[in-house]
Amino acid sequence: MLLLAVAFIVAFVLLLYMVSPLISPKPLKLPGAHVVVTGGSSGIGKCIAIECYKQGAFITLIARDENKLLQTKKEIEKYCVNDKQVVLCISVDVSKDYEQVENVLKQAQEKLGPVDMLVNCAGTSVTGKFEDIEVNSFERLMAVNYLGSVYPSRAVIATMKERRMGRIVFVSSQAGQLGLFGYTAYSPTKFALRGLAEALQMEVKPYNVYVTVAYPPDTDTPGFAEESKTKPLETKLISETSSVCQAEQVARVIVKDAVQGNFNSSVGSDGYMLSILTSGMSPVTSITEGLQQVRFGKAPYSLKDFKI
Repeated sequence: MLLLAVAFIVAFVLLLYMVSPLISPKPLKLPGAHVVVTGGSSGIGKCIAIECYKQGAFITLIARDENKLLQTKKEIEKYCVNDKQVVLCISVDVSKDYEQVENVLKQAQEKLGPVDMLVNCAGTSVTGKFEDIEVNSFERLMAVNYLGSVYPSRAVIATMKERRMGRIVFVSSQAGQLGLFGYTAYSPTKFALRGLAEALQMEVKPYNVYVTVAYPPDTDTPGFAEESKTKPLETKLISETSSVCQAEQVARVIVKDAVQGNFNSSVGSDGYMLSILTSGMSPVTSITEGLQQVRFGKAPYSLKDFKI
């Protein structure tokens, strides 16, 4: 009887794995697609733009520094796969004025067509002990990291729903999955992106629009280098427990997950496990992902659950 029960469970799980692709989102085709990347002049944003361009997409780069944008444009254009591809640069602060953000995105769509995928990668960080961080830094980080993603998403969502297709990516952080020492100003802004993404996914899924939240680990970018200059010792010690990823690797994972319509995007085995352990009631895009969350999403945990 026990063997029969085990055989039934195994057969059921195998069936779910086979059926899962049938109910998962249809992958977005990047050749000819219009991809908008905010914070696209450096770091992960730039690498995401390059990765999409390599696959035949048309790119709109949005950032504040016009000189950096033009330099990045030249770098991206080296990866052209056909002579029709275009890289459009727009200099604007996505966290300041919604109407301005809406207008520049309208201009981009007039030139390159409706936005097929929006990648919200604009962000900044401040580290330090809670009482040592200037009060205005909390306001600035919430404006850049949260509203800087709200405004572009708000500007394109109506068209995506009308077309019944689209992808929206929010680049959060592993510090948006669990609070860390020294990140009292930064972590809440990244947690906020997850809350926005979960609520938004519930609204737009009936329209075949899919949301992805990316949780990159420490990544070798200009922003990370700048952040490291002011990290408290405790924060540095925590960061040193894991290796620093390359931006190109992180970008490839994010693009792949966004194209597939996956809600969570994590890098490496550590990131994958962290996403499962902190998934809570996050949306799932396949039966197998749901099963994994049921299996590993229980709490509380003990050391017996892990091999250390």
